[in-house]
Amino acid sequence: MDDLYAINVAKSEFRDCFNLSDVSRLLEIADPELVNFSDGQPCEFGASGLDALKTRLANLFERFTAELAVIVIEIRLQGNVAYDYGWHDLTLRPKDGSQPIRRRDRYVDIWRKDKVGKWKLWMYMDNQDVADPFRPEQIPAIGVRVHGSF
Repeated sequence: MDDLYAINVAKSEFRDCFNLSDVSRLLEIADPELVNFSDGQPCEFGASGLDALKTRLANLFERFTAELAVIVIEIRLQGNVAYDYGWHDLTLRPKDGSQPIRRRDRYVDIWRKDKVGKWKLWMYMDNQDVADPFRPEQIPAIGVRVHGSF
């Protein structure tokens, strides 16, 4: 399978795992030495990090139905390592019927091929996306002298 296509398939699998609330399936695409820098969570590494991720996702899926849309900006391949980045648009619908929670995160994934040539999620980092704080009319034109700092 073409490597670019294989990364797209793996990223689709990541999305499907959330949308199906399937923790074990999500852990299958993770590298055993996963480095996880998820927003609002402690840094997690390897087996203990995978255990923590498993518990956190099980708790999440017990309370919510997840709907994840993945917007991939780019996938770059460099031998047996690849990375992609973009946005995760996540809607969590509480199973108790309360109001849904919507969150949009920007992310970077780093993938590596395992010994049998299968792409595994090796490093994951995300943080909450924020709106651009500047409106076009607030950005000074070229050559205009600005006092103070941003």
